[in-house]
Parts: sequence; structure tokens; C-alpha cells
Amino acid sequence: MKKAVALASGGLDSSTAIALARKQGFEIYALSFDYGQRHRCELDAAKRVAKSLGVAGHLIMSIDLRLFGGSALTSDGIEVPKNRNLSRIPGEIPATYVPARNTIFLSLALGWCEALGIRDIFIGVNSIDYSGYPDCRPEFLEAFEKLANLGTKAGADGGAGFKIHAPLLRMTKAQIIRAGIEAGVDFSLTHSCYDPSPEGLACGVCDSCILRRRGFEEAGVPDPTKYRA
Repeated sequence: MKKAVALASGGLDSSTAIALARKQGFEIYALSFDYGQRHRCELDAAKRVAKSLGVAGHLIMSIDLRLFGGSALTSDGIEVPKNRNLSRIPGEIPATYVPARNTIFLSLALGWCEALGIRDIFIGVNSIDYSGYPDCRPEFLEAFEKLANLGTKAGADGGAGFKIHAPLLRMTKAQIIRAGIEAGVDFSLTHSCYDPSPEGLACGVCDSCILRRRGFEEAGVPDPTKYRA
């Protein structure tokens, strides 16, 4: 069986990407990050999803991006944007952008791949229904794939090159939800909210909640999320 490392946040997108990778015949090694995020309860969701999808291994790596700050997700002094107009969400880089997060995460995934002898990485980024992050764009993924093959021993040896898979890249949230259900994702296990209550309830009004809610509505699928608003 082919093997792949997949980034696993516990959210709707990454869970669907993992399920689609398994559907393609990959044995999955899931990688999650405890990076000081305010919505740390997503790690519990990542564990639930990894177990439900039968991954071969699940590693949770601790890195402290709060040391950098610069994001509403890693700094108590920056508020998570709420009630933004849907039409503005894709066109602005919000305060929830974490500096170079996907570059950091993919770099660590690449290191684990090289150690395991794996050449495939799955990431659940999306460039249609997303929050305007520059590290979700196709150009970024293409550039990182080139970097992966230039900056590693495995790439320099001239064997099989590294491949970055982003199966959700050009899908709407509704399409992602339908694809996830077909691939066996239980979305009640996932978590998307950037600013949950202490009990883990979704706020319902951050960008991620707004996009998630709209996705379920457009997909015509009941939303299993427990919202506080």
C-alpha cells in the first residue's frame, strides 16, 4: 500500500482530505500540531477523526508559535474577527492568519516523510471557500513542492520526487462536505471554530464558522456542529 503523511487539524477540510487519500489507496500517517492555538480543542477532534478513519499513525507535534505572536489564533491581544460579510472573507487576509503557518507545517511534514521514506503529503487547503490566506493558493503549493525536491537528500538522490496533494483546492465547501460524506467522514467529530467556548462549543460567527455553516446549507446536509450563537 502507498503511504502518505497528511496534515490533520481536526477540521472539516483536513478530515476530508485524509478520507480522500485513503480512498485513493494511501496508508495515512497523520500529523497534527499543538502550536499554542487558542482553539486547542481541535486536537481532540484530530484524534477522533484519525481514529475513525483508521490512520496507520498519528503524531501530535508541539511547537510554540505564540512566541512569534502576530495572529488572533496565537495572541491574546488580538481579537478573532466576527460577523464578517461573506463577500469580504476571501479578499482580505484576516487577523487569524498565522505567520508562515502552512510553510512551517509542510516543512515538518516533509521532514517526517523523509524519515519514513514517504514521498506524498496531503493537505486540506482550499482556494475557493476559504479565509483569504496566502498559503492556501496553488502557487504556494507548487513552490513548496519544488523546494521539497531541491532541499532534501531524498530529492537530491534522483529517486521518486515529493508530491504535495491538495485534493480540495478547487472545491467549494458544499462540494467538500459531499465528498467527505461519500468518503466516510463523520463531521460530528470535527471542529472548525477559531474561538470556541471553554466547553468547546463553536462561536458561530468567526470566519471559519460562517463558511462551515454556509457549506452545510448549500450541500443540503444537516450541520452536526454545536454552536453557542
